[in-house]
Amino acid sequence: MTVLKTDLSSFNNDWYKPGRSTFIIGAWYLVNRAFFKSFFPYYGPKRFLLRLFGAKVGQGLIIKPHVSIKYPWNLVVGSHVWIGEEVWIDNLAKVTLKDNCCVSQGALLLCGNHNYKKSTFDLVTGEITLEEGAWAGAKTVVCPGVRLGSHSLLTVGSIATSSLEPFWIYQGNPAIKLKPRELRS
Repeated sequence: MTVLKTDLSSFNNDWYKPGRSTFIIGAWYLVNRAFFKSFFPYYGPKRFLLRLFGAKVGQGLIIKPHVSIKYPWNLVVGSHVWIGEEVWIDNLAKVTLKDNCCVSQGALLLCGNHNYKKSTFDLVTGEITLEEGAWAGAKTVVCPGVRLGSHSLLTVGSIATSSLEPFWIYQGNPAIKLKPRELRS
């Protein structure tokens, strides 16, 4: 019996196109480094720069320092969204953050992974959506193809490997449904 092994020398993701020229990607890398991954604290210029590079951004985005965004042209942000310190939006595919979402400090929105069943370790991608009022807690991971339903909550350190139902609290690795999320005024 022949056993296949991982062969990274055979890896080829030529099919993946980030959607912009090498020059634009390089320019974004410098802007991301200077204004987003740094301590730069001002929200207005960050909103302007995201829009300049193709992101769709609503009103009142709060985006804290030390945030990394792979490709702003793959980012759609609603109104009154909060993005905390050290968030990494690894958006090889589209990421949508609808109105009143919160992505807490250190969260990772991961749109890409590799097919562990293939010896060539092929790249796979999937879109991520946080519906209105969804909250990805501190140090959480949202995996490719996952949707956080309206007002769902992924608690601190949890990993969403599948979609979350609206108005439920999820916890763990992989995250499991705990209890309803009941909001009060």
